[in-house]
Amino acid sequence: MGQDFNNKQNKLNNQPKLQTKDFISIFWRSGFEQASWNYERMQNLGFAFILSPAIKRLYPEKKDRVAAMKRHLLFFNTSPIMQSLVTGVVLNMEEKKADGQPISANEITSVKTAMMGPLGGIGDPVWNGTIRPVLSALASSVVMSGFGIWGPILFFAAWNVLRLGFRYKAQQIGYRHGTDIIDLFGSGILKTVTRASAVFGMFMTGIFIAKWVKVDFDLTRIVIFRHIEWINSLFSAIAALLLTISCIWLIRHRISPIWVILLLFLLGILGYAGGVFV
Repeated sequence: MGQDFNNKQNKLNNQPKLQTKDFISIFWRSGFEQASWNYERMQNLGFAFILSPAIKRLYPEKKDRVAAMKRHLLFFNTSPIMQSLVTGVVLNMEEKKADGQPISANEITSVKTAMMGPLGGIGDPVWNGTIRPVLSALASSVVMSGFGIWGPILFFAAWNVLRLGFRYKAQQIGYRHGTDIIDLFGSGILKTVTRASAVFGMFMTGIFIAKWVKVDFDLTRIVIFRHIEWINSLFSAIAALLLTISCIWLIRHRISPIWVILLLFLLGILGYAGGVFV
């Protein structure tokens, strides 16, 4: 009996641990999560593909590897960039489970499910709603300032440094802290980050409107405005703001951006023909 216990302890002590090359392989695979997106279980195939190096490392027995892959082929969907944090936490749990600690397959699935919703809610507004538009606008500014190809190069470099850097760091943080990460969801920090990104996005939108959106009036042709020199500048600024808000409103109401662009062309032609725009 004592011999069996010692053999079991030796087996647990010799359990393989994740190595640096496993984390690097998992990190690079994370960029392909969306490549096998499907309508039934969405990102499940991509997530299983990302974790496969860890599964191979941690579970020498084929039946254990099959069981691990099956639990990661269940439904999964979150913001792609935020997925790396989920991956790190799952790696922590899988390593503990393989080491013989009392962690069930249902617990791993439950943690994934608990994380993917909140992270999906914060990832899209921060990355797609704030960071990428701001970088796009900055790159456009570089192009319009006469630096040509350096604008797209700036966008490509900045976006990928931020995106890949966050992915790698989030994976490491998730692995290091494990399920303790879930405590952050109840602390209100996600709401704070989302609100801060929204405020920053609106602030930058205001700057871009003032810099790029131009609606030039010549209201001095109207008798009552003839001697008011600043009237054109005032109405131009107000019109630029209203025009931008109107375009956003139309797009949010599912009007195609193509139709919005055509509407702007028509508005400009009519305004110029009527002597209002210059």
